[in-house]
Amino acid sequence: MPARLRPADPADVAAALARHRAGTAERADLKLLVKHVLAVLETRAPGRSVEVRVPPFAAIQMIEGVRHTRGTPPAVVETDAATLIALATGDLAWADAEASSAVRASGERADLAPYLPVL
Repeated sequence: MPARLRPADPADVAAALARHRAGTAERADLKLLVKHVLAVLETRAPGRSVEVRVPPFAAIQMIEGVRHTRGTPPAVVETDAATLIALATGDLAWADAEASSAVRASGERADLAPYLPVL
């Protein structure tokens, strides 16, 4: 089992976010921001009923509920790094992300709106 994600240093997050907003972010910045956001979400809503995937950077399981041990979990959320960062900062609403298909969410408890924004 992979090691749990940990929130990044606040100064590193602020610097990566500033580069992202300026349009100069590199892959390492996106990776840092995605892993930080997922670590915060995992802390805010521990559990194993929803899998949140942000390929190719990371995936977590969160939110209490039906636990799965193999295969696809009962709820899956998948998005890209830029969308996750926009959701995490409040620059994009969950409903808008779903409506535009920037987020693909299926299953019970797959609505992450109550846990966002986190930055």
